[in-house]
Amino acid sequence: MIRIAICDDEAPTRAYLASLIRAQGCPCEVVEYASAGDCLASHRGIDLLFLDIDLNATGPDGMALARQIREQSAVTQPVIIFVTGYERYVFDAFDVGAFQYLLKPVDEEKFAQVFARAVSQIGTARKKTARTLTLQSAGVSRTVPLDSIYYIESSNHKVVLRLKDGAFSCYGKIRDLEAELGDQFFRVHKGYLVNLAYVEGYSKTELTLTGGEKLLISKYKYQDFVKAYLRFVKRGAGL
Repeated sequence: MIRIAICDDEAPTRAYLASLIRAQGCPCEVVEYASAGDCLASHRGIDLLFLDIDLNATGPDGMALARQIREQSAVTQPVIIFVTGYERYVFDAFDVGAFQYLLKPVDEEKFAQVFARAVSQIGTARKKTARTLTLQSAGVSRTVPLDSIYYIESSNHKVVLRLKDGAFSCYGKIRDLEAELGDQFFRVHKGYLVNLAYVEGYSKTELTLTGGEKLLISKYKYQDFVKAYLRFVKRGAGL
């Protein structure tokens, strides 16, 4: 599943790009933002961002948004494709690591070619990074295999990784990790982000992990948790 965002202040343009994306037949989730501020305020993990440069809304333009995204210390960075009516921005676009530059009105054939290459690059990047998580603590970088994480706990402005061989803590927000880690993890409670691979059983109020530890499930999260867990199990079984 590719997570795609469209950031453009013109609703017709967003709708047109969304239709082009869905026409490619790639499993994806598409979200739309009318301004740079809306995009920055979202904590969704984004794989691919279609970004207008000349945003008319109050706040940063598309180029400033791209710079802010590139300055973030995220585990993964989105592929950025600028969509604009002005050729003069082309060199600035590549200064912020843009993947491609599409001129409006967007040609359908050109879009399909660029989209296919972007998806291929995302797939390659996932193979390299999907199995590990790199975090900073006290100036020291630590890379943790995802399969070694039972769950992640939020505690006093820190996140604590409960691992097979102990625990590791660092400053951070659990919601940021939730967005980064994808479908293998699910936030069952405001304080717990669980690796679905280690769920042994569950009820409406708690789940049991490998080894017997139990964690609370929020009543507001229960139904979504069950759906996510069943999808995870089916995917693992190749169904």
